[in-house]
Amino acid sequence: MAGGAIVNTAGGKDYPGKLTLFVFFTCVVAATGGLIFGYDIGISGGVTSMDPFLKKFFPEVFRKKQEAKTNQYCKYDNQLLQTFTSSLYLAALVASFFAATVTRVMGRKWSMFGGGLTFLIGAALNGAAENVAMLIVGRILLGVGVGFANQSVPVYLSEMAPARLRGMLNIGFQLMITIGILAAELINYGTNKIKAGYGWRVSLALAAVPAGIITLGSLFLPDTPNSLLERGHADEARRMLRRIRGTEEIGEEYADLVAASEEARQVRHPWRNILKRRYRAQLTMAIMIPFFQQLTGINVIMFYAPVLFETLGFKGDASLMSSVITGLVNVFATVVSIFTVDRLGRRMLFLQGGTQMIICQVVVGTLIAAKFGTSGIGEMPKGYAAVVVLFICVYVAGFAWSWGPLGWLVPSEIFPLEIRPAGQSINVSVNMFFTFCIAQAFLTMLCHFKFGLFYFFGGWVVIMTIFIALFLPETKNVPIEEMVLVWKSHWFWKKFIADEDVHVGGNHLQMASSNNGKQGADA
Repeated sequence: MAGGAIVNTAGGKDYPGKLTLFVFFTCVVAATGGLIFGYDIGISGGVTSMDPFLKKFFPEVFRKKQEAKTNQYCKYDNQLLQTFTSSLYLAALVASFFAATVTRVMGRKWSMFGGGLTFLIGAALNGAAENVAMLIVGRILLGVGVGFANQSVPVYLSEMAPARLRGMLNIGFQLMITIGILAAELINYGTNKIKAGYGWRVSLALAAVPAGIITLGSLFLPDTPNSLLERGHADEARRMLRRIRGTEEIGEEYADLVAASEEARQVRHPWRNILKRRYRAQLTMAIMIPFFQQLTGINVIMFYAPVLFETLGFKGDASLMSSVITGLVNVFATVVSIFTVDRLGRRMLFLQGGTQMIICQVVVGTLIAAKFGTSGIGEMPKGYAAVVVLFICVYVAGFAWSWGPLGWLVPSEIFPLEIRPAGQSINVSVNMFFTFCIAQAFLTMLCHFKFGLFYFFGGWVVIMTIFIALFLPETKNVPIEEMVLVWKSHWFWKKFIADEDVHVGGNHLQMASSNNGKQGADA
């Protein structure tokens, strides 16, 4: 296991301090930023399968849905309907670049506040929508909110958490995303039963609840010591560090933060800096991890779960119920990762989860092929459909304790302070760009690839699992400002980092360098 042997020697400095109640509560409040993203992912698929919504905004899709002999793979293939879902992700992509500047100049909490407020306005517009234009403007505002929250929350959590519990606290963000998805699916299940046909308005307007939570919550959050130092408030940063670590013995960690902050202050252009050779490893991960996360095929299942299950022949209510089941699995499996990520490490979860997903995708693709073939016309018996849902659930579980949380955790913990906001923006924007591409193309791909779509995503999971095995070192328990030592010790990335590029509070380079050979052998 590349990187496994090295971590505790190269990055094993463990600062004094415990998990204080103060840190726990600030991390819980900050993590609620994930609710807005999750609620949105869960709500859009359910709303787009509701007849009153389709009749009002997308009559063409509604007509196609009513035809008895429609090809099951193609009944929702409509570009305007896909734009309704995907416009949000394009807006989030653009917003994340502005969010990087706000996060750096004003601190992490104001970025969260801005995100929550914009999302609130978008929710009001969507709930009151009278035409497609209003719907899409509302979606764009929701997207700006998501871009700001996803940019600032993971960084905030990684900076507040003690090194040995960073994984656990950071995954709080992913847990909130999954709770948001589940809440949305339960709400869709309820509002779909409203006879008067305005259920979709209730579903869309209720997005104001998670937005209100993060908007109000962020006002009470303290800033992180890293952010305070970066903005020149040294005394405040020292006080905050004492408070969040619950000890007076913060000298060593504070020295590392100061060293990182001084280096960050010399960087006038983080965007230009991130392209330097010594950051090649971090830049590669900030692009490849979110790219791969979208190509696991998870958003296809989550966005369009009700649509997908309806396509598999489940009827309206049953399809919403099936997506509630996958939502529950998602939440529970994310809880599993919270308790294992700092023990088993990031790599172990990535590799195990990837293997589980590959097997399930092949099985689901084959089961669907056997019933619908390439014509897309066929019926699925109840028992058979239950087996499909079972394998989709096992697939969702594999994702929820690997690529789901780690896709946000790993990029947020690997960047040195001087390029952290820029790095996180790249992470968010790549994530949103490919989420946009998949949201925009999925229903059309389902129409053309048919059951092969599951094989398509399965193939990508094979590639990403090999990528992790070769190129991602283990990062558990490593203090965030010492992460450079992990890269310096990796069999592949060490050649990009010169000895003089390693600036840590103390001189730890010797330790990291002495392990280079071992890392290579492990890989």
